[in-house]
Formats: sequence, structure tokens, C-alpha cells
Amino acid sequence: MALRRTGQPKKISASVLREIRLFATDVDGVLTDAGMYYAESGDEWKKFNTRDGMGIKLLQKAGLITAIVTQERTKLVARRGEKLAIPEVHQGVMDKLSLVREMAARYGLSLDQVAYIGDDVNDLETLKAVGFSATPADGMPPVAAVVDYVCSKKGGEGAVREIIDMILEARASGQRTRGKGL
Repeated sequence: MALRRTGQPKKISASVLREIRLFATDVDGVLTDAGMYYAESGDEWKKFNTRDGMGIKLLQKAGLITAIVTQERTKLVARRGEKLAIPEVHQGVMDKLSLVREMAARYGLSLDQVAYIGDDVNDLETLKAVGFSATPADGMPPVAAVVDYVCSKKGGEGAVREIIDMILEARASGQRTRGKGL
């Protein structure tokens, strides 16, 4: 088994992060801890990290398009997307790459302008195709082997916010550089 990198960039640069205009994320194992909680009543629960949610709001404030792309189909994800005013919430998606391509085209973007964070084999093709790819610290080994960045944080524990902060910092440093006339 290959050693996994944690919190170490593979091929990213601030200029790559500055070009991101669409941020898309998987749900289970990324926005959540990958657990599926069931009550005797049949109710299903998911735990979302509020810091990830704040990060999504900060991206939106900075003018980025935010998206959820998941194979699951639950009212919980719809509610989370609604609460965060995420304009692109896509559930029941079996071909994530096709959907991400379609979204990018609809907004006049190239895949190089898309960041995607996923954690399992159903995210692999999308992760390989976008401009910046990441996985939480506990993402599956085949995913960690192909992404640009493995987070130091686990899914549902701030991995999404970690990536968002990197994107926002790259954008801010680019603005500071342009402001100095360089």
C-alpha cells in the first residue's frame, strides 16, 4: 500500500487556486463524517460541520459558484443546500464528471476553473479531470493517490473549510500582489 500524504500539495500553486470559479463537493465522507445514523423511527441523520458551512458562505461572498454533487438522495442534503443557499445541489448523480462538465459549460468555465473534493472511488474520474482536486485526510487510498491535495482534516471535521481557506488565501494574495503594481 502506498503511503498517503496528509496536508501536502502535489502539484498545486496559488495561481491554480486563484483561477477557481466553481467549488463542488461530495457529501458523505466530505461534508459529513461518512456515518449514516438511523433512529428506531427510521429517521436518518447526518452531522454537518458548521465551519465548512461558513466556508461555503465565504466562497459565495467572494463570487464563486458553489455546488453539491452526490449519489445519495436525501431531504437532509436538500435542506443543507437550501440553508447555505448553494445554487447547484445535485442528488442521485451516478456520473459526477458529466454533471460537473455540464455545470462548468453552463457558467462558461473550463474544468481547470473547477475545484472538487471527494473521498471515494465514485469521485475518481471527476477528481482527475478538474483544475484542483482534494480529499479529506480519511479519503480512500485510491483517491488520495490521484488528488492534488490530501487535507489534514477528516471529512465532516473541517476538510472542506481547509480547502476553501486555501482558495480564499490564494485569491487574497493575488489581489495584494496586483495592488502593489507588480
